[in-house]
Amino acid sequence: MTVLSGQTIQRLGIVSPCVQRTSEHGLTYGLSPAGYDLRIDLGPGLASREVAPGQFVLAATIERFAMPADILGVVHDKSTWARSGLCVQNTVIEPGWRGYLTLELTNHSQKPITIAQGAAIAQVIFHRLDEPTDQPYAGKYQDQEAGPQGPRG
Repeated sequence: MTVLSGQTIQRLGIVSPCVQRTSEHGLTYGLSPAGYDLRIDLGPGLASREVAPGQFVLAATIERFAMPADILGVVHDKSTWARSGLCVQNTVIEPGWRGYLTLELTNHSQKPITIAQGAAIAQVIFHRLDEPTDQPYAGKYQDQEAGPQGPRG
């Protein structure tokens, strides 16, 4: 597999809105040299969210995805959050999947962590498959709506 550059990510239209690298409150989001840094959508009316020690919460991304049949995305922690004890579960974004990504966050520290609406929260690294899959994603989370989505039966 090949890791996609920021230029390729933008050209393929995988992420929308797709913004250039931006720094805010000491964190970067948008296109990176080899990935895309995502922002958190806490939901209507929420300016911030406190995650208590040991707490697990669902959040969503501001960005929407439209994955080509030959691209796989892997969600990774941002180092600043990880060093504070906040971990984003490593989610795989399957080829062919479309929608807003739900993120699973866990506070492994001994103190509460506050996350602001729109803060940079995770990084996605995109990999090109050796050939397009003949079975793109068509599961229960296809065209997932904005906002955190719980498990579906």
